[in-house]
Amino acid sequence: MALRKRGRSAALVACLVALPMGLAACGDDDDGGGGGDDGDGGNVTLQLAHSYTETQPQHRCGAQVIADELDKADVGVSIEIFPASQLGGDADRIASVVSGDIDIDIQGASALGAVYEPVAVLDAVYAFDDSDHLARFFDSDASADLLQGFEDETGVHTLGAWSAGMREFTANEPIRSPDDLDGLRMRFPNSPQFLMNAEALGADATEVAYEELFLALQQGTVDGQENPITNIAASSLQDVQDYISMSNHQANSNLVIIGGEAWGGLSTDQQDALTAAVDVAEEQVPDCVAEDEEKTLAEWEESGDMEVVDDVDVEAFRSQADAYLRDNFDEDQLAVYEAVRSEAE
Repeated sequence: MALRKRGRSAALVACLVALPMGLAACGDDDDGGGGGDDGDGGNVTLQLAHSYTETQPQHRCGAQVIADELDKADVGVSIEIFPASQLGGDADRIASVVSGDIDIDIQGASALGAVYEPVAVLDAVYAFDDSDHLARFFDSDASADLLQGFEDETGVHTLGAWSAGMREFTANEPIRSPDDLDGLRMRFPNSPQFLMNAEALGADATEVAYEELFLALQQGTVDGQENPITNIAASSLQDVQDYISMSNHQANSNLVIIGGEAWGGLSTDQQDALTAAVDVAEEQVPDCVAEDEEKTLAEWEESGDMEVVDDVDVEAFRSQADAYLRDNFDEDQLAVYEAVRSEAE
C-alpha cells in the first residue's frame, strides 16, 4: 500500500546531546551527516531498530527490504539494522526516536501511544478485520490526519505501516468463547490499550514482560497469552502451550517511524527514496507473514506440538469488545476507532 504522505517538512525535535555510543544519524565528516537541519543530505547512515528476530518477516521482508531498496536507489543513504531490541525495549526506543538518539524504528501503535495517546487506538481489539482493512485505513484521509497529529506533537514522521499478523490466544485448554477465559490468567503487554483490550475480551490480564513470557508459562505464573503466530513460533511457546485458538482479535500493527531530526536532514531525493523503500516493504510484509503463518500452523498440526482451534466464536468476542470499547473510550479515542471501522468492508 502507499501510505498517504502529509507534512513533508517535519517539525524538528530539539537538539540533544548524543549518547556515548553515537546512536544519532551519522555521516561523512565533509557533510555533517543526516542529523542537520538544512536538508542537504550527503552520504548518511541511519540506524533502524526493532524488537523482532532476524528470522521473523518484520525483519526479513520489512527492515532488510528497506535497507536493500535504499542501497539500490543509490542516493547516499544506507541503513544499519539493530534487531531483537538491541537498542532497548519498545518504550525506550520510542523515547530515543523522539530525542534523536535512534533514527528509524518499527513500533506497534500501542507503544507510540505513550507519546501520543490517540494512535494507540489502532491496537484496539477487533478495530481492524484483517491486514487489508489496515492497509485501507492507512491509505485514508483519517489516517493522514492522525499521523499528522502524531508528528505535530512529537516531531516524529511516519514513513509507513503494515500488519504483522493477527493476534491469537494460546493456553493449555481451548478458548472458543469469552466464557472460556474465566479463571485463566492471561498475559497481556503492559500498556493502557492492551489492558483495555483484556477487559473488552473478558480476560484476567497478568502483566509479564515479553522476554519473560516463556518462563512464566512454563512455571505456571500465567496460564495463557496472546500474540501473532510469528511471535509465538519465534518464542517457542508451542513447547509450553497445548492449544492455539484462532480468535483473530487484533491486527498486530507495525509503524515505521523516523525522528524529525533525521528526516529533516535528508534531501528531498533521499526522503523520496526512503519513502519508496518503505512502500516496497509494506507490500511484502503481509505476504511474508501469511506464508510463515501457514507453514507454522501446518508444522504444529503435523507434529502435534500445538492443537489449532479454528471454531472460535469470533462474533461473540467481537460484539462484546465493540460494546466495551464504545462505552469506555473517550471522545478522541472513539473518533479514531470509528474512523478505522469506517474503512471496514
